[in-house]
Amino acid sequence: MWRQRSSPAARAFHLLAAWHDRCACRAEHRAVKKLLLDPFPIFPHMTPMLIETETTPNPATLKFLPGRVVMTSGTRDFADPEEAETSPLAEALFSLGDVQGVFYGQDFVSVTAAEGVEWRDLKPQVLGVLLDHFAADAPLFRAGSAAAIAVEPDFAENPEDADIVAQIKDLIETRVRPAVARDGGDIVYRGFDRGTVYLAMHGACSGCPSSSATLKQGIETLLKHYVPEVTEVRAA
Repeated sequence: MWRQRSSPAARAFHLLAAWHDRCACRAEHRAVKKLLLDPFPIFPHMTPMLIETETTPNPATLKFLPGRVVMTSGTRDFADPEEAETSPLAEALFSLGDVQGVFYGQDFVSVTAAEGVEWRDLKPQVLGVLLDHFAADAPLFRAGSAAAIAVEPDFAENPEDADIVAQIKDLIETRVRPAVARDGGDIVYRGFDRGTVYLAMHGACSGCPSSSATLKQGIETLLKHYVPEVTEVRAA
């Protein structure tokens, strides 16, 4: 009986998956797995593609790096399937049924699994969706959609606090957001009111068990040090 042989890329994928499962117990280390897309002869236009996956401080969220720019500017967070209707990629990820959050960063996509879902089962499906999207150079957002830019309303601020707000925003942009992006998330300034800074948490930061510690021990300490007028940091 004739039997079709699997491609070298497929065999490599299964070996990598098995290796990752054996190493899954070492959660304290950032696991990086590389997947090579085999350009089958019947698709000569397809080029080899490398996707890396990294763990994040949020055990429910994985960070996927396609090796190319995802968002040319800003970030975008999708909290449910309705929000994802403006993006074919996010919509496809939610359609898997076990995804409860999708986040686009500059060069990565973070995906949050639903409660009780095992990543060892969900990861191959997510990788398949991402490979299909990026290998085809499909658009990230639907044509004519203004949803590529998510504008969140800020809290009403006192004009007299303009200098303080400028300092806070500069620290968030230069010190906080780059560090948080490395963990697959984002923290966005929302407002400043009588000493309290309000921040919105997206991607891996949203729902992360260590998010409170990040706000209090990390960001709040940083802002208090450089901006004495800051007395507290809260999640908006």
